[in-house]
Amino acid sequence: MSRNAKITAVGKYLPEKRLNNIDLENLVETSDSWIVERTGILERRIVSNGQTNSDMAAAAARRILEERQMGADEIDLIIVATVTPDMFFPSTACVLQEKIGATRAWGFDLLGACSGFLYALASGAQFISTGTYQKVLIVGSDVMSSIINFRDRATCVLFGDGAGAVLLEPTEKDEEGIFDFLLKSDGRGGKFLYMPAGGSLNPASHETIDRNMHYVHQDGRQVFKLAIKGMVEVSREILERHGYTGADLALYVPHQANLRIIQASVEKLNLRPDQVMVNIQKYANTTAGTIPICLAEAREENRLKKGDLVLLTSFGAGLTWGSILLRWEL
Repeated sequence: MSRNAKITAVGKYLPEKRLNNIDLENLVETSDSWIVERTGILERRIVSNGQTNSDMAAAAARRILEERQMGADEIDLIIVATVTPDMFFPSTACVLQEKIGATRAWGFDLLGACSGFLYALASGAQFISTGTYQKVLIVGSDVMSSIINFRDRATCVLFGDGAGAVLLEPTEKDEEGIFDFLLKSDGRGGKFLYMPAGGSLNPASHETIDRNMHYVHQDGRQVFKLAIKGMVEVSREILERHGYTGADLALYVPHQANLRIIQASVEKLNLRPDQVMVNIQKYANTTAGTIPICLAEAREENRLKKGDLVLLTSFGAGLTWGSILLRWEL
């Protein structure tokens, strides 16, 4: 019997420490008005000293367990989408497994940059739809402050730290859940958004540190243009192949990279403001964390009800992009 995966619980975690635009004026040559005009961001959250990616992921996961009223030992699989793991190995998924006591689960990390959560969500859904597992935990968590150069005004204003998570379980009779995804990548665009050092190509050395190669490097103009194009195209394609239009959506949840990217995409898709989830002003770009954090907040704000048609769309380094179409079954 065929079945889909559905989201049965959501959770988020944002560090307590806030870094607003006025704070950044004291760190780099920028201004609050410039940041707001160009990005829509007012502040972002930053981890405290010693606080790790897996700490944030564990906090989001515990909220899932609390909402679902279940034990961690019921989880079958953990997938953590991140570009800022605690360390190269062991995986953050394994560290998270130990921290929450998910003794029956196995897990792995998935690197899809800002599209990582969608990649992980689509991957986890396959383990449900094949009947292999009953409960799959998907986490998007990034400590972007660990790879941002706070002397580079082109990038340091854009990012923040945070984690979001969802639990996937099988749909029941007459439920649709996650019923389609469309994922893309184009390695030719890798040069527009990347971190040059830290891997086997450029291992850590005095030279790589002196040349600031362990930080995010971005060609903002190219990413801006390609992000709008990519997000609009995949959104239209996945809607059209099921006979829907933007008017049918209860909620559109775009990756929170830049408010102008979101606004341009929304305009091209002919969506109303009340159909769109936006929280970039509070958290900036948390990379793999943005979409699950949005889902958790949309639930808190009663913007989602059972039967709603929801579209998730993202774009990130790789280049990677994609959309997931689902029926909200909570």
